[in-house]
Amino acid sequence: MTTEEYPAIDGRGFRNVLGQFCTGITIITTFDEVEGEKNPIGFACQSFAALSLDPPLVLFCPTKTSRSWAAIERSGKFCVNILAEEQQEVCARFGSREPDKFAGTDWHTSDLDLPVLDGTLATLQCTVADVRDGGDHFIVIGRVLALSESTDSDRPLLFYRGQYTAIEPKKSKPAPWRADLEHFLTTTTLDTWL
Repeated sequence: MTTEEYPAIDGRGFRNVLGQFCTGITIITTFDEVEGEKNPIGFACQSFAALSLDPPLVLFCPTKTSRSWAAIERSGKFCVNILAEEQQEVCARFGSREPDKFAGTDWHTSDLDLPVLDGTLATLQCTVADVRDGGDHFIVIGRVLALSESTDSDRPLLFYRGQYTAIEPKKSKPAPWRADLEHFLTTTTLDTWL
C-alpha cells in the first residue's frame, strides 16, 4: 500500500483508543547552556520504554517542535525521572507551559551533571545514542549510564483515559504470575519473538 491508500484515521478517535493503554509518567530533564548560563529544563513524558537489556537502552518520543528536546539534543544527555504516585503536582507543572518548571520543585545535580528530581521512584541517566524519525515525533534512544531507585515510595504515578489513576492497594505477597514474568524477561533470546 502507498501512503495515499491507507485509510484516514480520525485524530480524536486515535487519541481515545491510545488512552486505553495505561502508562507510567516520567519527567525527562537536562541542562541547557545558553550564553554561558546553565538552566535546568524538562518535560512530562508518557512515551518512555525500556528497549534493550544488553546494552542497556531506553527510548522516549518528544514532539519535533519541543524546546526541551532541542536542549537535550544540544547537551547530548538526559535523565529519566520515573514519578511516584504522590507527584501529580510535579507532573502537572512539567506538563504545562510554565517557563520555570523547576521553581518550587525539589531537585539536585547528579555526579553526571544532570538535573535529578527528588522523591521519584527511580532515575536513569543516559546519553543520546541514536535519534530516529517517528512521524510528528522523534524516537530518541538513550544509553543508560547510571540508575537509582528510591526507597521512599513504591507506587507509580499512572495515566489512563486522560486522567491520573492508581494501582490496587499494596499486597502482602507478589502475584502468582510474577515469577513467570521475571523468568521470561530475563531469559529471552533473539529467537523468542520469531
